[in-house]
Amino acid sequence: MLRDITLGQYYQADSVIHRLDPRVKLVTTLCYIISLFIVDSAVGYVIAGLFLVLIIKLSKVPVKFMVRGMKSIVFLLIMAVVFNLFLTPGEAVVSFWKLKITKEGIALAGMMAVRLVFLIMGSSLMTLTTTPNNLTDGLESLMKPLKVIKVPVHEIAMMMSIALRFIPILLEETDKIMKAQIARGADFESGNLIKKVKSMVPLLVPLFISAFRRANDLATAMEARCYRGGDHRTKMKPLIYKKRDFLAYGTVCIYLAMCIGIGRILF
Repeated sequence: MLRDITLGQYYQADSVIHRLDPRVKLVTTLCYIISLFIVDSAVGYVIAGLFLVLIIKLSKVPVKFMVRGMKSIVFLLIMAVVFNLFLTPGEAVVSFWKLKITKEGIALAGMMAVRLVFLIMGSSLMTLTTTPNNLTDGLESLMKPLKVIKVPVHEIAMMMSIALRFIPILLEETDKIMKAQIARGADFESGNLIKKVKSMVPLLVPLFISAFRRANDLATAMEARCYRGGDHRTKMKPLIYKKRDFLAYGTVCIYLAMCIGIGRILF
């Protein structure tokens, strides 16, 4: 299950999406997330789905890899669907005991499930096609206007990039510790909820120690290389917009216009 989490990982490939400016991918991801909350109809979700399929196709990231990443949110997806099915008031379709499934609940549960799947896949696609260094540079560039109000833009971008980079590292470390503990006779599956929580202690303690050790090693390495962030820091590969980046911006604008237009027509 831990190896199925794709958020924070980078998938090496030679595609148009990989070559796009990181600022374009960040803006596109933000616009796509906003569009998922704008649309509220089957037609809107079809357009959002087609747009996502197009981006996945252009990114050359295997569909199996994207689907595998969805396994980690199955529990969250089921919870969202169940709560919307049983807690949405409206015309009852099925009822038993004090619970009832309404027609409105079915529609809302379906939309929530689709929205959550698209949201995770769209966000994962950004990290799968963008290296941590490019992601940091893109975030810093987009947040430059905040420097006027004394916001530490570079430090925030660096922290977010390191946090994303540490996700796959910590997942791999967790997997190794679990296998080592299982080899020593640890049981993480059997027992009730309280026993399962207690069985996680031998896993969490070494994981936290490993995480602090890695963070300390990273800080030492950055200091040893005389790293100084913020103003007056030059970049080996400065971000420069190219023709394909402007075409990508235009495509996103057309997509957003379609989503907003559908919303106005239906409401």
